[in-house]
Amino acid sequence: MRYFQPTSLTWWAGLLAVLTGGGALLLPDQGQLAELARLVAILAGAGDDSPMTLITLGLGLIGLRDRIERGFRWEGR
Repeated sequence: MRYFQPTSLTWWAGLLAVLTGGGALLLPDQGQLAELARLVAILAGAGDDSPMTLITLGLGLIGLRDRIERGFRWEGR
């Protein structure tokens, strides 16, 4: 359960991006959800606001938060 960190702001930002991308994937590309997807993509500096970009961005934020917390040591052995 090390990826579930509800006290982390980065975790919440990643979850928002994943949920927005999932909603944009399931719902039509119009209305307020499309504007929210565009806003999340702009704030994250993403190139586009496609659902897969937002989902990948969110999962990347959640994984990056965990990696920074554990440090950047090499665990290849």
